Amino acid sequence: MSPNIQVPMSLLEIKDLHVEAGGREILKGVTMNIEEGEICVLFGPNGSGKSTLLSTIMGYGQTTVTSGKIIFKGEDITGMSVDQRAKLGIGMMMQRPPNVIGVKLGELVKVTAANGKGTTGRENEFNMQDFMERDVNVGFSGGEIKRSELLQLSAQSPDFVMLDEPESGVDLENIGLIGKKVHELIYGSEDGKTREKNVSAFVITHTGQIMDYIGADKAFVLIHGKIAREGDPMAILEDIKQNGYGVDDE
Repeated sequence: MSPNIQVPMSLLEIKDLHVEAGGREILKGVTMNIEEGEICVLFGPNGSGKSTLLSTIMGYGQTTVTSGKIIFKGEDITGMSVDQRAKLGIGMMMQRPPNVIGVKLGELVKVTAANGKGTTGRENEFNMQDFMERDVNVGFSGGEIKRSELLQLSAQSPDFVMLDEPESGVDLENIGLIGKKVHELIYGSEDGKTREKNVSAFVITHTGQIMDYIGADKAFVLIHGKIAREGDPMAILEDIKQNGYGVDDE
C-alpha cells in the first residue's frame, strides 16, 4: 500500500452486541463500524431496537449489555458510565428526553460546556434565550426540546454525535433551524461548503429529511434487533419507501 494513501480510522466498533431492556432481549448480535468523520443513518421499523442501540452506546442505565463489546477510539467502553463516555467525546440528542425539575437549562449548559470543549452564550442562535431560567424540558414543545438538546450538544462539542429522530415532532419553521444547527454541529459551519470539524454522526431517521441538511455516507437497517442491511443511504431509503421493510410488524 502506498504511504500516501490514508486509511480511514475506525471511531466506533460494535462487536456482536446483545442487549436486554425491560426484561427482554432487544439487540440480538449487532455488529457495525463507523469511521472518523463518517455520517451514518439508521433505518428500521418501530420496535426494532434503534433507540436501544443509541442508548446503549451512550451508556444509559435502562439497558443491560449481556454480551459483546463497544469500542470507541480504540478503547473498550462497554462498562463505562455516561459521564466517562461524554468526556471521551460521545454526545446524544434523545427523542424524548426527561423533564429535569429543579435544574435550569442555563445551569445545565454551563456544566456541559465545562465538561466538554464547547462554549456558552449561544442561546440566541437556537432561539432559547427565554428558556435559560426554566427547568429543563418542563413545558417545552417538541421543537423547543430539540433546540434545547442541540444547544446542550453545542456546549459539549462532541467528536461523535448521536441523534434520535431529530425531525420528529418538529414543525416546518423549526426543522430548518434544527437542520442548520445539526449541520453546524457536525461540519463546524452552516455554509455547506467547508468542513471545519471531523465529527462523526449516527442518526436515527424514518423520513430521511435530516439528510437534506447533513447528507450521509452510509446507512444501516436494523430489524428484529439485528443489522439486516448496510449500504448507500439514498438507495436504501428509496427502497424502503417503495417496498417497506418486508416485516410483519412494520
